[in-house]
Amino acid sequence: MKVKNFIKKINEIKDKSDLDISAWEDLSICLMNLVSLEEHCFFSYAKTNDEKFLEMLDIVRELRKKLMLLIVKKDDESEKWCMSKHFLASSMRLFEVGNRLFHEGKEKEAKEMYKDSAELYGLFWKLNIDSKKKIGIKSKKTKGIFSSIKKLLECCME
Repeated sequence: MKVKNFIKKINEIKDKSDLDISAWEDLSICLMNLVSLEEHCFFSYAKTNDEKFLEMLDIVRELRKKLMLLIVKKDDESEKWCMSKHFLASSMRLFEVGNRLFHEGKEKEAKEMYKDSAELYGLFWKLNIDSKKKIGIKSKKTKGIFSSIKKLLECCME
């Protein structure tokens, strides 16, 4: 599914249901950063052999697992949990690569990274949208990251 089509589908779902995706978008971005923190703790330990980084890694991992349960439900035999973590982590990494490319003046390449990042982020929500319905998230008419991504993608599609 193309990003543009997926965002259209998400907007249709938001308009027709009591699902409040925007209320959980900040949490998904937080999860991205927690996964990154886990990686940084690991690499810091590998570079320094300082045990404090392993202790931090364990604390951050437990927090990420607890918070992930608010969005990602372990309600089937699929690999949804692990896929969700990797969708978020990969989306964040591509976003960061896009930022570096943009800073280096490589606008076309940056926009491609942003588009791919948004695609992976959209796949995270596609995978987890049913779980959110099951936990009874109610609708609020607020702007969130999806509207930001939509504007970004419109820019990238030019």
